[in-house]
Amino acid sequence: MHGSATSLTAFSSSWLLVLLCAVSGAYCLRWARGAGGAAGEAVMGFGMALMAVPLGGRGDGWRAPVLGVVFCGAALHALWLLRGGPHHAHHLVGSLTMVYMALLAGSGPVHGQEHSQAAGPPLLTGALLLYYAGYVVLGGTRLIAAGDVGSARATADRGGPAELVRACRLAMGMGMLAMLLTM
Repeated sequence: MHGSATSLTAFSSSWLLVLLCAVSGAYCLRWARGAGGAAGEAVMGFGMALMAVPLGGRGDGWRAPVLGVVFCGAALHALWLLRGGPHHAHHLVGSLTMVYMALLAGSGPVHGQEHSQAAGPPLLTGALLLYYAGYVVLGGTRLIAAGDVGSARATADRGGPAELVRACRLAMGMGMLAMLLTM
């Protein structure tokens, strides 16, 4: 095997991220009929899994434009859902973040430039990192608090669609944070 231990670690981390996103997407898809928010999380999970697949630069030219179009469509859908209230704003931010990352993935390093040159505007990337770090911390706190409130109920009531949607959103937030950190 050619390459350093760092490249092996990055390769392994990429596949772990693919696994996390795909499993979260599949689990949310399983519950999509019972919980309206789970379908959106499933689409985001599968898209993130596809974007995180380490192809090594071979056959990678199709991925950025296709994912860009898919996530532009998701952003338009989230924009449409905003008419029902601001609680869909996170889906809009997530879709636009995925468009941003797809654009950066499509630009790639040019003539030997490293990732630092292709990482996009540092201010926007930093703002997105702060947003998702806060989102993950807040989402984890809400999930823990929901578990504490539900402890008085019977265990048959636990793991319902509301907690599932929170867990899926937390997993997708962690995946998004990991993807932004690797840019």
